[in-house]
Amino acid sequence: MITVNEHYSKLQASYLFVTIARKVKEFQDVNPDVDLIKLGIGDVTKPLPATCVDAFRKGVDEMADEGSFRGYGPEQGYPFLREAIAKNDFTGMGIEADDIFISDGAKCDTGNFQELFSIDARVAVPDPVYPVYVDTNVMAGRSGTWKNGRYEGLYYLEGNSANGFIPAPPDEKLDLIYLCFPNNPTGQTASHDQLALWVEYAKKNKALILFDAAYETFIRDESLPKSIYEIPGARDVAVEFRSFSKTAGFTGTRCAFTVVPRECRAFTTEGDAVQLQPLWNRRHSTKFNGVSYPVQRAAEAVYSPEGKQQVRELSDYYLGNAAIIRENMEALGFGCIGGENSPYIWVDGKRDSWAFFDLLLSAGVVVTPGSGFGRCGEGYIRISAFNDRNKVLSAMDRIKASIS
Repeated sequence: MITVNEHYSKLQASYLFVTIARKVKEFQDVNPDVDLIKLGIGDVTKPLPATCVDAFRKGVDEMADEGSFRGYGPEQGYPFLREAIAKNDFTGMGIEADDIFISDGAKCDTGNFQELFSIDARVAVPDPVYPVYVDTNVMAGRSGTWKNGRYEGLYYLEGNSANGFIPAPPDEKLDLIYLCFPNNPTGQTASHDQLALWVEYAKKNKALILFDAAYETFIRDESLPKSIYEIPGARDVAVEFRSFSKTAGFTGTRCAFTVVPRECRAFTTEGDAVQLQPLWNRRHSTKFNGVSYPVQRAAEAVYSPEGKQQVRELSDYYLGNAAIIRENMEALGFGCIGGENSPYIWVDGKRDSWAFFDLLLSAGVVVTPGSGFGRCGEGYIRISAFNDRNKVLSAMDRIKASIS
């Protein structure tokens, strides 16, 4: 008989954002006249940059002409986009076009990359954490059961007010380590010195870092690293994930990339080094057929002079929203981090996370409860800066009224 993957039965309830969507629907069913302001999920609201739209149209026009039509493209991505990424995003870091793999989302890649490793790999995830890191490893069978708000068998890197939500390497030996900076959900950023400690740890313990840099475009402090490859030796021990979703508003267009340096390695059970790039290339080309040609042309336009300016204006706009949110929440007496080099503001709600979520939902504002990101998120909420400026201002007025 056909049997199911019983590891799925370990997953708790439903995916966080599905739960939020259900609660929002229930509220709207009872209150259909309330115009909800959504500051929950990190979905952009501004149109694609004009330069990207023009490139997208040109790409579609090429597909409409027999002389320029393209069928299947290279699964790894077209050379024009891979070369543009290497040249513009990783100058001086030793990253080449062949190290870059184009995909349809960083969420997909961060979830899929764990397939390359043995089931008994000891996995470390941040807490608070982007749920995909946890759930995909549970699905793969690397965890035990759910107990006291965590999965047995996973190692949780605790973030809290004491360490500024930037966990340091532990004394224990770990194999696969997920790091995210600027962090989702807390909005916190890590310094060169803090990342260097992790690179040193990975080298010493023959571990691998999966570095999620989906929000690097929001970093304005020039002293902060945008890529883990700014740290010497990181190419040996780190894979980096990036996305055009938040950089250029591609959430509905779908384009991202993963960097797997040719030096990056894992090991056999006998301790022999194995290059990861060929393994990921095989997995990628077997299970993925590539991002469409017009979308890749639109992504390439991000790196044009006009594209760089327009993308900067987009992220400046959302950072302006973030500043408004943080200023208002702090004025109400809430402690906050994030919102300065990140589109997320992590707010100490001084109460149960879901209770605060419900309070703000009753005021017509949707946020994300911190407890949905892990045990260390209890008592916090995450507020997203992705929305229209006037709606953000209105949301702050509603929150003030609900708190007073």
